[in-house]
Amino acid sequence: MLGSTHGTFTTDLRARVVACGEERGTVVHGVAAAPGDVDVSGRDLYAAVPDLDRFFRPESVAVVGASDAEGRPNTGITRQLLAWAERVGARVHPVHPSRESVFGLPCVPSVSALPETIDLAVLLVADPLPLVAELAENKVKFAVAFASGFAETGADGAAAQQRLAEAVRKSGVRLLGPNTNLNAFERFREDLPGPAVALITQSGHQGRPVFTMQELGVRLSHWAPTGNEADLETSDFVSYFATRPEVGAIACYVEGLKDGRSFLLAADRAARAGVPVVAVKVGRTETGARTAASHTGKLTGADQVVDAAMRQFGVIRVDGLDELQDTAALLARARRPVADGVVVYSISGGTGAHFADLATAAGLSLPTLGDAKQDELHQWIPEYLSVANPVDNGGHPVGDWRGRKIIDAILADPAVGVLICPITGPFPPMSDKLAQDLVDAAEATDKLVCVVWGSPVGTEDAYRRTLLGSSRVATFRTFANCITAVRAHLDHHRFTAAYRSPFDEAPRTPSPSFRKAQALMRPGHRLSEHAAKQLLRAYGIRVPREQLVTSAAAAVRAAGLVGYPVVMKASGAQLAHKTELGLVKVGLTSASQVRDAYRELTDIARYEGVDLDGILVCQMVAKGVEMVVGVTRDALFGPTVTVGLGGVLVEVLDDTAVRVPPFGEAQARDMLDGLRGRALLDGVRGAPPADVDALVEVVLRVQRMALELDGELSELDINPLMVLPRGQGAVALDALAVCR
Repeated sequence: MLGSTHGTFTTDLRARVVACGEERGTVVHGVAAAPGDVDVSGRDLYAAVPDLDRFFRPESVAVVGASDAEGRPNTGITRQLLAWAERVGARVHPVHPSRESVFGLPCVPSVSALPETIDLAVLLVADPLPLVAELAENKVKFAVAFASGFAETGADGAAAQQRLAEAVRKSGVRLLGPNTNLNAFERFREDLPGPAVALITQSGHQGRPVFTMQELGVRLSHWAPTGNEADLETSDFVSYFATRPEVGAIACYVEGLKDGRSFLLAADRAARAGVPVVAVKVGRTETGARTAASHTGKLTGADQVVDAAMRQFGVIRVDGLDELQDTAALLARARRPVADGVVVYSISGGTGAHFADLATAAGLSLPTLGDAKQDELHQWIPEYLSVANPVDNGGHPVGDWRGRKIIDAILADPAVGVLICPITGPFPPMSDKLAQDLVDAAEATDKLVCVVWGSPVGTEDAYRRTLLGSSRVATFRTFANCITAVRAHLDHHRFTAAYRSPFDEAPRTPSPSFRKAQALMRPGHRLSEHAAKQLLRAYGIRVPREQLVTSAAAAVRAAGLVGYPVVMKASGAQLAHKTELGLVKVGLTSASQVRDAYRELTDIARYEGVDLDGILVCQMVAKGVEMVVGVTRDALFGPTVTVGLGGVLVEVLDDTAVRVPPFGEAQARDMLDGLRGRALLDGVRGAPPADVDALVEVVLRVQRMALELDGELSELDINPLMVLPRGQGAVALDALAVCR
């Protein structure tokens, strides 16, 4: 529970969740937003799922610009589309104004001459815009535009893409592209068992490593190459794939998000369904962001916000394509973990210790096996070897009947959910026997068994046939990728088990605070500290006792009412940094000091040419932990809330955490837990623990302000927010607010 000072607001903001028992695994869903639901800022709370069945499995396909003339690019594309249509059972209608047939199929001169309603039109033309109206008139459901020369080329191309997007929006046709490719029409293996990986890429070539995992036994069900996303975007495919029963995980290569809000709604749908989303999102660096923009013509977004938003909605962000393929494959195929404990099992003490160090540093839990379990293992492993975890068998037991006994004994421990066996190199016949024992044990358990096959060759039978031939063993080639994937697997299931959609918690109607706050807003202007604090008061955020005065005599009277000692500060809309100008006086204890301070502050303001609305006479607040809480607007995601260490530390350490509203109390606490300086709130060097509950409530109130004033508040900065000892609350000592 949060502190009692502002508890009523917290109760109002918390989720109104009704457990309905619907599961994917054991994910319990809350009360989902329905079509038409909006939050207090008028933004959608519901992600509509486009019905893409007829895109991936059409009954009728028109190929506009079809060709069978040798040497022409359209001929190769037409040939591939014909082969794909045959596989999915679709009827193909070539369209070309000067051909009677293409590859033996009757050809019609235009879309309007097609003999039936078309599910999917593939546009092999340089400019798809003139065809949009004709497609709409003939009730074509989907279209694909391969043409380039749009937003990826600069301002003129972006303008052309905007015209295309507007025409598509009005037409009702759903368009993939432009600047896309044939990846959606690849040949997918249909002989592979188990849940599949669905792939979304903005750059087709970057999806190749994931696509070729089929040759390693990993099933792939779909590939959506979104290109420039004039219409259909990454979010549409995430929402769709999250509803497909065959999809076990969604793998994404994202260069730029078209719309941050749509992406979060789609990620929320996947989280509700328990479908993991793994993403490479380029743009971590300035160079990467610039390159991405030139390739797809979209904003990349501030990377810290993108990272926070993905984490907030359970999207697993990885850096490399190798991590993308390994993590997505494990998440798609592995069963829900029964325990978080990881045991490292090896034939070498050095290998086990090395892997255990890396796994522990990455945050995996390696529990020490109990004495009884260690005694059991020492039946087959020499006493001088450590079996506490990691388990070192010394090598010889893997070559005989003891090997399987050891593996089964480890997996039988209720604290163990994952067994990882790093095999740094092949050593037949023992490595062959070890691999087979691991595969057999994996088939007999509901726990995750992972193997790291360290040989750079990769042609060994133990790897190619035994390990890759198993759908139950997760096989990796590097320590790092195994650790990344296992951590993502455990984190994902912890996340989804506790997931409550923040969109279910979003306030639908404005609070009484909103009406008070609106009266204080001055469009296009920065508020003075006094006005900014009134804004905070409107939302129930505590500020010091203070009075705004315009004379020395009034300052003395105010000090008596506020209570000595006092702080005096100049207040004006132009003042962002008062301390640097000497416009703050602290610790004044007498009427004479107050009169002198008033004269000095007004003299400095006149000298600096600063317009004041008065001088603030403020209560001195006891020392606590200085924090900063603020609101900024992100180009992709809209209002964002930041919390971090305040005072001068915010600039020196840059120790902050960001979340995108709406979010609940759990996410607010998670923000604090992610700070490097989190220990300061717990009390260090004899300092008492700070009132974390009160800090969390301020964050939630600021979030509500960000949502309700989205169209009117550009920036808010509470710095410092003094967090007092536990039970005493938090006080906003200074505030800056900028109106839109």
